[in-house]
Amino acid sequence: MRMRKLFSVFFLVHCFFSLFAQKSSDNPNSPNVIVFMVDDLKPNLGIFNDSYSKSPNIDQLGREGMRFNYAYANQAVCVASRYNFMLGKRSTSTGLYTFGVNFRVVYPEMETLPQLFKKNGYHAESIGKVYHVGHGNTNDEDSWSIPHHGEKVIEYIVPESDNEELTREEALFENYNLYVKEEIDIKKLPRGAAWEAPDVSDEAYADGRIARHAINRLRVLNENKKQPFFMAIGFIRPHLPFSVPKKYWDLYDKSQLPLPEYEIAPKGSPSFAVKRGGEINNFKPIDPYSVLPFEEELKRNLIHGYYASISYMDKQLGRVMREIKNLSLDKNTIIVLWGDHGWHLGDHGIWTKHTNYEQSTRIPIIIKAPGITEDGSICNQTVETVDLFPTLADLANLERKVPFQELDGKSLTPLLKDPSNLVKDHIYHSYIRQDYMGEAIRNKRYRMIRWTHLKEKNNIKYELYDYENDHQERVNIAKKNQDVINKMSKLLECYPTPKRMITNVSP
Repeated sequence: MRMRKLFSVFFLVHCFFSLFAQKSSDNPNSPNVIVFMVDDLKPNLGIFNDSYSKSPNIDQLGREGMRFNYAYANQAVCVASRYNFMLGKRSTSTGLYTFGVNFRVVYPEMETLPQLFKKNGYHAESIGKVYHVGHGNTNDEDSWSIPHHGEKVIEYIVPESDNEELTREEALFENYNLYVKEEIDIKKLPRGAAWEAPDVSDEAYADGRIARHAINRLRVLNENKKQPFFMAIGFIRPHLPFSVPKKYWDLYDKSQLPLPEYEIAPKGSPSFAVKRGGEINNFKPIDPYSVLPFEEELKRNLIHGYYASISYMDKQLGRVMREIKNLSLDKNTIIVLWGDHGWHLGDHGIWTKHTNYEQSTRIPIIIKAPGITEDGSICNQTVETVDLFPTLADLANLERKVPFQELDGKSLTPLLKDPSNLVKDHIYHSYIRQDYMGEAIRNKRYRMIRWTHLKEKNNIKYELYDYENDHQERVNIAKKNQDVINKMSKLLECYPTPKRMITNVSP
C-alpha cells in the first residue's frame, strides 16, 4: 500500500513538471493535435457509404473535415502498422514486420512522431492502445511527456466468457511471455468468448474508460494555454473479442446485416496468399478444425459483434469530440481518425487480417484541420499510413533534424487544401506469407501483388485484381494482363529492396 502511494506521488510530480517545465512552443498559436487510433477498423462507417453502420459521431467528424476514400495501411498487422504511423516508415524500410520486436532496441536514435512534437515544445501523451502492447511488444516511453495510460484489450464481464480463467489472448496481450517467470504454454490455455453483450454501462469496458480519461486530461491540458499538445487516443473495439454493452448490440438486427458474398480464395491465386485461422481460432465457439465457410449463425454473430463494436467505439469517440467543442479546443486542434488496418468479415473465408487483400488493407482516414480543410470535403486519391507523419509535421510547421531518418510518406497538406491536387497516384504495401515476401502496388483501379520467395529469388508469383470489374477479388487476372503487370512492376522497382524481417528483439 505504501509503495502504491509513493508511486502515485511520483506520477503526480512527473505530470506537473512535464506540463509546466517543458519549453513552450515558439508559436503560441501552434495547433493542438488529437489522433484517434482505432484497432481493426475498416471503412464500415456511414460516412464511407456503409448503409448498415450506425456511426453518427465519426460521420459528423467526416462532415467537418476531409475523408479519404482510398486510404491504405502499409501492413495489415497491428504492431507493424503502428510503427509505420509513428516512424513514418514502411516495414520494408525498417524490417519491423511482426511481433516481439521493439523498435527502440533496434533503432535507439529513431525519432517518433510524438517525439518530434515534444522537441518542438509540445506536450505529448497517449491513452489506450497506441503502440501495440502485447505479444512481446511494449510501449515506447521516450515518445511521451508523461507515462502512457494503458487499458486492457481482452476483457470479459460475463463469467461464462472466460470461466474466470486466464485465456490465450489475455496472456498474449499481457505479455506473459515476457514478464511471468514460470513457464506457460499459452497454446494450452483456455479460449475466451468471441463476443459478449451484458447490460452494463459504457465504462464497464476499456473504451468507455479511455474516453473518460481523455476527457479529464483535455480539461487539464486546456488550463495551460501557452503549451500546445499532441494526444493519441487509441480505442480498442472493434478488435476481438466483441465485448460491448448490450445496448449497442440492440442497435442492429443481425438477420439484416450483410453476409459475405464470396467465401473462397480468388481463382488463380497462390495457395499461400489466403489466410486461414489465426487469432480467430483463439476464441470460442470457433472450431479451429472446422471446414470453411462457417455456419450461417456463427457468421451472423461475428458480423453483428463487429458492427456493435463500431457503434460502441463511435459513442466513446463522440464523448471526446463533445468535450473538445465544450472546451473550445476545436478552433485550434487538428483531429485525425485512423484505422490501423482492415479486417476480413468472411470474404475469401477469412475472419482476421494479415493479408494483402482489399478488406485487410483499406482503412478509414479523416482529417479535420481548422482553416485548411473544408467541411465535408472528399479526396479520391490513394494515400497510405506513412503519409500521416509528414502531414501532421507539415500542418504544425515543425522542423525535423534527423537526416538519417528519411520519411517514406508524403505530406497530404496540398490535398487538404484542394483534393484535386496530385500528390501520388498509387500506394505501396506489403506482407510476408509463409516463405514469400508480398509487395503490392495499389492504384485506384488495380492492385498488383508480387510474391518473391525469400530464398529462391527467381521464384516469383503475381496477383492482379481489377476493382472496376471485380471489387470482390474473385479472379486473379495476372496471366492475361502482362502489360498491366509490366507497368506496375516498373513502379515497384522504384521502391527499395525490402529489408529482412527482424525477430525476437524485446527489452
